[in-house]
Amino acid sequence: MTVLVLDNPDILAKAARAFASAAGQLSASADRPHRNRFHYGFNKHTLDAADIDMLRRHATYLKNHPGIRVRIHGHTDNFGSAEYNRFLSRLRANTVARLLIQEGVPQTAILLTTWGSERPLTRPEDHAANRRVELEYLTLDMAQAL
Repeated sequence: MTVLVLDNPDILAKAARAFASAAGQLSASADRPHRNRFHYGFNKHTLDAADIDMLRRHATYLKNHPGIRVRIHGHTDNFGSAEYNRFLSRLRANTVARLLIQEGVPQTAILLTTWGSERPLTRPEDHAANRRVELEYLTLDMAQAL
């Protein structure tokens, strides 16, 4: 087996663009909303107006690309019991899922994963950064494998 190691960033970028356009992925990701992380206040699971607007953009993207699925990851900080944090992360993920469904995204295009405080984004002491929901885009093949 031969392994080719590329350490030139320009060559790597060109190869990635060539692969993406050959696979039809470049055009699909070009109009995808850039913001995939939404933060919450302490013990909250409601979204503010800017978050709702951005999630509506995600909904439009998902409706225009039926071969793409989204996994919603719910997270909390480490205050409270593990059971409560899993419950709160489920509330946060469900709030996002409900909004996407209300905007016309099929329920089959949405997968939910709730972590509670098990997977902090940063140090556990950085509570505000860890109270979040993240969107992860999956191709149809990846979603079916899960």
